[in-house]
This record gives sequence, C-alpha cells and structure tokens, in this order.
Amino acid sequence: MNPNKELWEKGDFTKIAASMRESGAALVARLGISKGLQVLDLGCGDGTTAIPEARLGAEVQGVDIARNLVEAGQARVKAAGLTNISFREGDATNLEGLKDQSFDLVVSIFGAMFAPKPFDVAKEMVRVTRPGGRIIMGNWIPGDPTLVAQILKISAAYTPPPPEGFVSPMLWGVESNVIERFTGAGVAKEDISFQKDSFTFTTPCPPAEFVHQFRKYYGPTMNAFEAAEKNGRAADLQRELEELFSRQNQSGSKTTTSIPATFLRVTVHRN
Repeated sequence: MNPNKELWEKGDFTKIAASMRESGAALVARLGISKGLQVLDLGCGDGTTAIPEARLGAEVQGVDIARNLVEAGQARVKAAGLTNISFREGDATNLEGLKDQSFDLVVSIFGAMFAPKPFDVAKEMVRVTRPGGRIIMGNWIPGDPTLVAQILKISAAYTPPPPEGFVSPMLWGVESNVIERFTGAGVAKEDISFQKDSFTFTTPCPPAEFVHQFRKYYGPTMNAFEAAEKNGRAADLQRELEELFSRQNQSGSKTTTSIPATFLRVTVHRN
C-alpha cells in the first residue's frame, strides 16, 4: 500500500477539519475566485477549501489520496446541494486523468506538501495549470513556534527515524526549496512569490480534548502515540501536547480552543 495513502486513511481527518472550516473559507475569500473559474483543489481532504471555492462560483475538481476523505467530501457536497464540484481519488505526484493546462487555479492548502517526490508534485501542478493561471500553496514552516509545526516536531521526537531517502514535507515551508522545485518544473524564479499567513483552528472544546482528537484521528499524531506507547512514553507525549495546546490557546476560555498557526503562502504565476 502507498504509505502516504495509508497515513491519511488511518484516522479520520474530518474530525480535525471541522476546526478548520472558518479559516478555510476566509483564505479562499482572498484568492480572487470568480464564477466559472476552473479550479483544482489538490489534497482537498473533505473540502475545507474546495467547498468554499465552489460556493464562490468556481468549477471545482477536488483530488485527494485518501478514499475516506473523498467519500466524506462527496457527502458534504451532496448535503450542500452543490453541482459545480466533484471529488476523486488521486496522487499529487501523478495526476493521471487530468489534462495538461486544464485549470485556471490550482490550490493546495496543507495537502500536496505531504506527498512524496516533491519535484514530481511541482511538475504536475505546473502541467495542469493554464498559461496565465496560478498555483497557490499553503505550507507549514519547519521550526515555526506555532501549533502545527510544533505538533509535528514533538511527534517526531517520539517516532522512529524515517526511512532512508525520506524527504520531510516541512521542506515545502522553506522558500529556497520551493523555488528549486518550481524552477525545476519550468517556472521562472520571478514568477514565484511568498508571504507569511495565518490559519486558526477553532473548536468548542478545551485544549486537552482537542489534543485527544489529534491522538485519535490525525495520522502523524496517531503514529507518534503508537510508538510512544511501545516505549512507555505515551503520557509524556500527551503532557507535551496538552501544554502546547493550552499555551497557544487564544480563545480566552478554558472550555473552548482557538489557536492560530503560521504558514507559508506560495503563489506561482504560470506564463
């Protein structure tokens, strides 16, 4: 089985995505989406950004490697009564079935960054984007002090070393690496731009309960807890994450959680 597919089908990311809806819609509102725009949402999950894109009138194709998330997205679309969006299984490293230069906008918010073979990912995103179109990525930043980078950093300390040849997804949060990958796909360096942006996780439960959701439903954290349990260190991992979530909670209440996380927003113009 594809290890990336296995990772994202392991839990139920929809439980985490529920805390991302508001920020997902706010981010999409800043992308200049208009009626009839052809949009590919890559690593779409259950539609955190894809569904807001469709609500703005775009024709949206969502692609995700996890079958359970594609099915959850299809159910959300049906419940919303949207007819201008569809979801399908697919691999960001090989977007077979998607024609060259078929999208005005390719969006991947915390999605394609987790696929292996980053140079192939960049080439595929460029391939399916029309001349004059754009690619927008949202990528977590290695070493950043905010939530997600710290979750992954803490989790890594409890997990066995990755296999030889593993390329960290966090390298998509380093500007020089992004430039190397997209220039390797034929994009001019001056057509790639960056800005720091913020994404807030909001949920009506206390930080400790939010940690429990990551432990139960988020693939990377699930793997970390499984490894920690084998070493008798699960309580240590739980404590570190609870301290992180409580410290960064900005809701003003101990019974709700609102935590902003900084990410690198990448814009690529396809000429």
